[in-house]
Order: sequence, then structure tokens, then C-alpha cells
Amino acid sequence: MIISSFKPAQSNASYFPAWRARLMLGLLLLGLLTLVGRALYLQGLNKDFLQQQGQSRYSRVIEQNALRGSIRDRNGEILAISAPVKSIWINPQEVIATPEQVKALANLIGVKETTVQKRIDSGKKFMYLKRQLPPQIAASVAQLNIKGVYLKREFYRYYPTRELAAHILGFTDIDGRGQEGVELAWQDVLTGEHGKRRVIQDRIGRVVEDVERIRSPKPGQDLTLSIDSKIQYLAYRELERAIKTHQAKAGSIVALDVQTGEVLAMANYPAFNPNQRASMNNETIRNRVLVDAFEPGSTLKPFAVAVAMETGRVKPDTLMETAGGTFKIGRAVIRDIRDKGNLTVSQVIQASSNVGAAKIALMLPPQTFWEMLNRSGFGTESGCGFPGEVSGRLRAYHTWRPIEQATMSYGHGISVNLMQLARAYTIFATGGELKPVTLLKRDLPAVGQKVISRDTALAVSNMLELAVQPEGTGSQASISGYRVAGKTGTAHKRLEKQKGYAKNRYISSFVGYAPASDPRVVIAIMIDEPSTGGHYGGVVAAPVFSRVMEGALRILNVPHDEPLKNMVTSPPFSRPENKG
Repeated sequence: MIISSFKPAQSNASYFPAWRARLMLGLLLLGLLTLVGRALYLQGLNKDFLQQQGQSRYSRVIEQNALRGSIRDRNGEILAISAPVKSIWINPQEVIATPEQVKALANLIGVKETTVQKRIDSGKKFMYLKRQLPPQIAASVAQLNIKGVYLKREFYRYYPTRELAAHILGFTDIDGRGQEGVELAWQDVLTGEHGKRRVIQDRIGRVVEDVERIRSPKPGQDLTLSIDSKIQYLAYRELERAIKTHQAKAGSIVALDVQTGEVLAMANYPAFNPNQRASMNNETIRNRVLVDAFEPGSTLKPFAVAVAMETGRVKPDTLMETAGGTFKIGRAVIRDIRDKGNLTVSQVIQASSNVGAAKIALMLPPQTFWEMLNRSGFGTESGCGFPGEVSGRLRAYHTWRPIEQATMSYGHGISVNLMQLARAYTIFATGGELKPVTLLKRDLPAVGQKVISRDTALAVSNMLELAVQPEGTGSQASISGYRVAGKTGTAHKRLEKQKGYAKNRYISSFVGYAPASDPRVVIAIMIDEPSTGGHYGGVVAAPVFSRVMEGALRILNVPHDEPLKNMVTSPPFSRPENKG
């Protein structure tokens, strides 16, 4: 029996000392404690940091646009209103979109694909892609689920009456700020106070949770104008017809309530559609009633007569030597269109004699005549608050030469806007008071400034009635069933770049009121450069007055003050109006 000895093989494995195991365990515990401490620090002591970082990625403060106040006419009809729309904007640094998504987005919003891609590649943090889209298109954009593309709620300003009241209302820019007209003049009233809210958005920018309302939006105040939409429509329609009939360059009309000074209608042609901003230009957006100045012609004659009567220099039946139809002042000669013989002061207005008006004006000290014109509102703004209104031109009396004082009596050498002219005639319609005018609705009659005595105002009013009779220059302004008072005007246009007047270019005008027994409405019309069918105010402007005034009195339910009669619609009387 063989007995062998066996010894176990010695292992090559190394055994760690106990202290090293304890060291490793200690390090692991230390790391664990560090992580726990860090977590406690971040979530407990410094939690604002994490919240800030999270909010910077998913929380947004969104501005809420305030609803702009609506604009209505005196009867509550809407003239301007804001409708909710959506605007599409992007954060180019966040946008992640496939070429197919970019193409679909471009097609939806009506922007070239290359333009959309260029904005995405801009590297900026904010860019609009399209403003003021209809809600259904905005919803389709949201369904594309493009990260970095956002929707913003805005308001689109809409004008239901389009061209009819465009020059009164004006318009806003794409951000809702007033640019012209009432929109600009009452910007602080119409505009509201924008609000702010904090929301949580998902990764593609959709709002998933409202966190808090920082500030509620405050809507703007509504505005009620003095305009009557029915009279406004009538005024615009008849003005457009006259300009097209006489192939005129432009024209304006304004209607005032005699007692309150409210603007019942104010129209211009050519006009513009404030809903189509791309078609606007400087010529069409001008409210010529207030921002264009012109020489008023013979419509100024009643003021020379009024001050001469007020100072006791003439009476209605005072005879003026106008025979021959000419009046020489120095080297200048003033002419009537024909020899009308000697005329009373009343007939000077009725027949529109330049010679008679000039002689009456020269009876007055220059300062006295200037003060009358100044108190009548010429040379100063009307005070209606419309932006850009011109004050016209009334030169200082100490600079007047005799010929200038004479020609000013028939509206040459002085410039006015149509609102000033209409307002000035309230002096004769109210018994001597100049009424303040307003574009806002008034509930009570306005207190005016006394300019002349009631007796003088009534006497001049009677003369203005004669001017609308068959023998007067404004016979086509008459209205069946109503007594009408008014005055025609025809003036050569001044040359723009040199002294003097254009030979064959005219301003035709008419201003008057009715019913003359108890005046309710003043209407003034100006037609710029009529080229066919005559150019006298009695032929071009007076018929517009007649049609608009007749309709306005009917709309306002003003009773008749004389029996109805058959109106003569044949051509005007054979005696043409004097060009003064």
C-alpha cells in the first residue's frame, strides 16, 4: 500500500486588510450623505433656484391684450369694433420643424416658405410670422405641433361702414394704436390696460395650465359720436354723385346741429376703406373738411354786411352804388360778373355783388372788420378736437392794404376750412351766437359766444333767405316745404408755387341752414375744381345742399315751416352767380 502525502495548493488570491474594507464603506456612506445633503439643500433651502429653472423652461408670462372700446353713432349703431384674432410668432432658438412642417405652415399663413425658413434661421428669440389670422387658421397651425411656434391673442379693428365714415373714424395700426381721426384723437379713452397671466406650456408651446393672473386686462371705454349714420350716408352719397357728375378733383361736406354744435355728418370724396389699409394713400385719407384750407369766396359776404350793420354804417335797405359793375381801388379793379345796377344791402347778398361787398367793407376800420372775422372763428381751430386741423389764415389787420380789405369781403385773401365756415354760419342761425362744435354726442344745447346782436343776425338771415329765392344765386338750394337761408361761393384757386390765381380752376361752395324760421341744421359743401356742367357754387354745390338738407330734416322729423310746393328741377335761373 502506497501512502502519498497531499498538501492543498496555495491560492493566488489576495486578501484585503480589514481597514481597507472599512475605508471603502466609509467612502460610500460619505457619498450617500453628500447626495442626501445636496438634495435637502436644493429642495429645501434653495428650492427657488430649481423652481426658477423649471419655470424658465415651461412657465411663461403672457400679455393679454385689452379690448379696445367700440365707436358708435348717436343712435347706437356700431362704427368701429374690435374682433378677436390670433397672431403666429416663433422663438427661432426653440423651433424644431421638418421641411414638410415648414411648408405646411407657410401654406396655412400665406407666407413664402423661404421667408418662414429665413425667420426660423435668424437666431433671434422673437419674430412674428403672421399677424391677425382668423381663429380657424390659427387652430390649423396649432395642429402642426411645431416646437417653438406660438399663438398670441390679439384684436382686429373692423369698420362696418367702410368708406362712409372713414375720415371721421380714422384707423388704427396693426397693434391697435390710433393713427388718424377719432381713433387717434381719443386714443387714451379707447385703449384699455393690458393684462398679464402666468401659464405652463408644453414643449410645443401650448398652454396646459393657468397658474395665476398677474393683472386682469381692463377694456377701453366705448365712445358715442354725434354722427347720425343715416345723414352720414346721405351726405356721402350726394357728395360722391356731385363730384362724379362735375368731374371734380375732390369735395367735402359737413352738417352741424344748430343748437348743440354736434357734427351730424362729415364726409369727403375721394375716400378710403379703413378695412383695407394697403389701399390707403395721403390723398385719400385726408379729412379735407378740417385739414384743407381754401378761399371761401362769396360765402364770406354776410360777415362784412353783419359788422357794417352792427356798427350802424348800413341798414338792409341802404342803397349801394354798384351801377357799372366795376370799382377801382388804386390800380386794381373789382368787377361784378355783369352790371346789376345800384343795389340795396340786401340785394348785394341776394345777387352776390363783389362791388357792393367791397364798398361795404371799406366803410369799416380794418380792426373792426378783423375783429368780426376773428370772433366768427376764422383764423383759429374749431375746437372739435380732430388731429391735424388747420386754423386757416387771417392776416393781422395792420398789414391790410385797401384792396386787400375789399377783396376779403368776398372771400379772397383769407383761407378757412369747411368746418370753420359751417360753424361761423351758426351766428346767423342762432340769433348771434357762435356755437362750439363737437364730434361727441351732447344731450343738452351748447352755450355759444355772443358775436352780434339778435336783430343783426335776423336781418342777415332774411338776406340769406333772399339768396335762395328764384332771383338769388342759390335758388337750387331751395327745399319744398321749408324756408332755406344760405349763400353761394365761387373762388378762383390760388396757384400753389407762385403768386396769383389759376385762370380756369375754381372752388365751388355753398353754406346754409334750414328751416330758416327755427334753424335746426347747418350744412356746408365745398367742391374742388369742377370741370364739367359749370363751376358756380349755385350750380355745383347748392343742389347737393338741397338734397342732403331735405333728407336730414326728414330723418330728424323737423316740421315744415312753409306749404309744400312743386319743386323746379329745370336748369338754374338765367342769371349766373358772380365769381367773387
